[in-house]
Amino acid sequence: MTSDRRTFLATSAAATAGVLTESSRGFAANDTLRVGLVGVGGRTKHLLKSFPGLPNVTVTAVCDVWDQNLAEAKKLADPKAFATRHHEELLARKDVDAVLIGSPDHWHVAHAVDACKAGKDVYVEKPLTHELAEGKAVVAAQNENKRVVQVGTQQRSMTHLLKAYEVLKAGTIGKVHKVQCSWNRNAARAQRFKDKMDPAGVDWKRFLGTAKDQPFDAYKFRQWRWFWDFGGGIFTDLMVHWIDVVHWFLDLDHPATAASAGDFFSAKGVWDTPDTVQTLLRYPEKEVQVHFEGTFSSNRNGARVEFMGTEATLYCDRGRYEVIPDRGKAKPEASALVLGTGVKGLDFYDKPDGELLHLLNWVECIRDRSKKVACPAEAGVGAASAAHQANQSLRSGQVAVWKG
Repeated sequence: MTSDRRTFLATSAAATAGVLTESSRGFAANDTLRVGLVGVGGRTKHLLKSFPGLPNVTVTAVCDVWDQNLAEAKKLADPKAFATRHHEELLARKDVDAVLIGSPDHWHVAHAVDACKAGKDVYVEKPLTHELAEGKAVVAAQNENKRVVQVGTQQRSMTHLLKAYEVLKAGTIGKVHKVQCSWNRNAARAQRFKDKMDPAGVDWKRFLGTAKDQPFDAYKFRQWRWFWDFGGGIFTDLMVHWIDVVHWFLDLDHPATAASAGDFFSAKGVWDTPDTVQTLLRYPEKEVQVHFEGTFSSNRNGARVEFMGTEATLYCDRGRYEVIPDRGKAKPEASALVLGTGVKGLDFYDKPDGELLHLLNWVECIRDRSKKVACPAEAGVGAASAAHQANQSLRSGQVAVWKG
């Protein structure tokens, strides 16, 4: 823990106790919920598009290590919003009731834990953790401080997937022993761009956080997802979405083993993390195997998950679900619910608006604390654990075994 964080937590302990007492009752529907943004890069800016659909919610403070992001966030949210490079200053404010965390992966747990201890409710982007060992701390912070924590795997709030969950739980497709997932994109070959970013406008040391010291690198700063110090590649950035759905539908927590492979076909010499991967996750106690493939060299199958049951297969993507009878069987009958338009497996559909639905669920649970969020910290830790084990196997060349 850094010295400035120790100082912040020590000096704010008394104030935090008061905040907990006040906010534990929840917020009435006509109370204004005041939100602070911690990390206001591309993902947070995307989520801000949903804020007009959140009743009585306003942004009162923004935090980022890059001055340009701060300026853009104030324009999108409120020009009068408090702006800082230091999340501790944002968390100390009495006009912030909750925080939305969109910082890089390696900061998620630190920001979420500090926010919970400061008496703020939390919406934090996935993956919740950057390392397996971080899971216990963030779950403890959520529970001990009685905070509402929503992890940003928005599939859990998508209406068609809620219906698909009911289909599976009704036993329609029989017993599921095998699941196949993919997140395939056909993208231009990764190249290091020449960025004119002024290093003086970035608090690079704060961006690094607990990562090893290294010179300022504009490309890494912009493309941190593909560097081990800050992200975890395809498994943590993309696979975690579908693994979260698999865990939700089949009541799973973490795989017992993971066996992975990865190669560089479009980002060799540019990224740390492979651009083409696959992994086989085993959950022997539930008699389930899960296979995932991801690449930037083909969009075949796109982004989808298929639950292969003994009677039928349940296909899901972000805009539809389909029940596909097993070969040679008349029942169950084929059926589908299609909300979005376009070809199967799109990254994003026009419907449903998963971000808005997930944020609405978070706000609703803050206002009525007897309700439970769709994806609490425990679920976020579980989904991330599968991605971390997949990466452990990828990097070691060995089967990764869960050690608890």
